[in-house]
Amino acid sequence: MRHARFPRSVVLLAFTSLFADISTEMLYPVLPLFLTKELAAPVSVVGIVEGIAEGTQNLVQGISGTLADRLRRNKPLALLGYSLAALAKPAIGLAVAWPQVLAGRFVDRLGTGIRSAPRDALIANAIDEPRRGAAFGLEGFGDNLGAVLGPLLTAGLLYLLHVDMRAVFFVAFLPGIVAFALVTTVRESPPAARTPEDRITLRELPGGYWRYLLAVGAFGIGNLSKAFIILKATAIGIAPEQTLLVYAGYNLVAALASYPAGGLSDRWGRKRLLLAALVVFVVTYTGLAIAASAWLVATLFVLYGVHQGAFRAVGKALAVDLVPRPLRASGVGLYGATVGLSALLASVVGGQLWDRLGPAATFAYGAACALLGAAVLVAAVPSRMDDRRHER
Repeated sequence: MRHARFPRSVVLLAFTSLFADISTEMLYPVLPLFLTKELAAPVSVVGIVEGIAEGTQNLVQGISGTLADRLRRNKPLALLGYSLAALAKPAIGLAVAWPQVLAGRFVDRLGTGIRSAPRDALIANAIDEPRRGAAFGLEGFGDNLGAVLGPLLTAGLLYLLHVDMRAVFFVAFLPGIVAFALVTTVRESPPAARTPEDRITLRELPGGYWRYLLAVGAFGIGNLSKAFIILKATAIGIAPEQTLLVYAGYNLVAALASYPAGGLSDRWGRKRLLLAALVVFVVTYTGLAIAASAWLVATLFVLYGVHQGAFRAVGKALAVDLVPRPLRASGVGLYGATVGLSALLASVVGGQLWDRLGPAATFAYGAACALLGAAVLVAAVPSRMDDRRHER
């Protein structure tokens, strides 16, 4: 499948996501150990820190998108977000008590929440709709590839070079600041002259867009954290070091699936690709509910990467398709907040089901929510925004 060259801004933002996610994913293998071993914090603190951090990111996304639309500028907020996320990494490395780690993670996720919607709006504004899915797929490729390279870089630092655990946080600052530097070179198109019809209020978002968020939320409340699949893998007998390799394989598949899925959505339609991604999710979760062998769980985990790569790219593209141009950052920001907040609820429910009824019930619940989300998507969500008054 041959494509014309992407605009420079789209390519730069794909590399930005690559370096930003390398920086972020470097911390995941060491943060729980840093808290519990280095700072002697109880395990419950790990949950408190990560819960507050992720909740902050999810809530801020929608606010940041609306603010960017009101300012009619996306780049300044994106730069602010990338700078905060980069500076938070060495701040965590300097911590001598767990509340300082909490503060650092809060700033890190605050920055991530601030930057996400303006960055996605920069991508959407830099490319025409017929190639929008491919553009988001390219950004998703960079993001997911960073999720492969980040943990591997940390593993190399700790187990090959034998560096101190604190040093990882300072090294993570470097790709974070590269991401910030790349955004400084992105050219943002001047905002179009605002007309009386261009009211920047959430009431202007079309009904089809809100129904799309309903479909995403219905699926999202069953979209469990990847930690549950890791728990399943270890419970079935996969060694921790092998689980790390399987997790890297999952992220690699997600990276490789992202761009083709986005490009296919430009040709075949976003809804069809999203439905295909949900089918992969249902197959994966149904398999995980009944799987009793290590190789099958590992295979399903890697297959899950196809869903992750496709849903991330195509979901954002459809969110942008369904809103008028002056509200693109708001649209993609509220979409991201819906995905994140529903995933938090999913993890709470999934944990309760796991404790009370076992892993099979947890994954069956996720598959059922995906079927519900697919039904709402088919029945109530348009393929694109019907009213094109703001598309210019």
